Amino acid sequence: MPEISRFLGIVIKMFYKDHPPSHFHVEYGEYRGCFSIEDMHLISGNLPNRVVGLVTEWALLHKNELREDWRLLTEEKPLKKITPLV
Repeated sequence: MPEISRFLGIVIKMFYKDHPPSHFHVEYGEYRGCFSIEDMHLISGNLPNRVVGLVTEWALLHKNELREDWRLLTEEKPLKKITPLV
């Protein structure tokens, strides 16, 4: 599972051969979650509210890049790293 970004202990990943709708996975310590790329909502998992807010902020800034990585993922091409939240 390629890591596309990492910041403040939050790791953002995407899985090859993953299912629609377009989404990305988040790891934060023992917590896991999955966010929709189109509406930036937590669609599964359990993350602290602070982490949900930070990931949502980051995702809104990088929505086009997330869409592009999802496209690359479906074509089984290498994903591009996305700038972390600073």
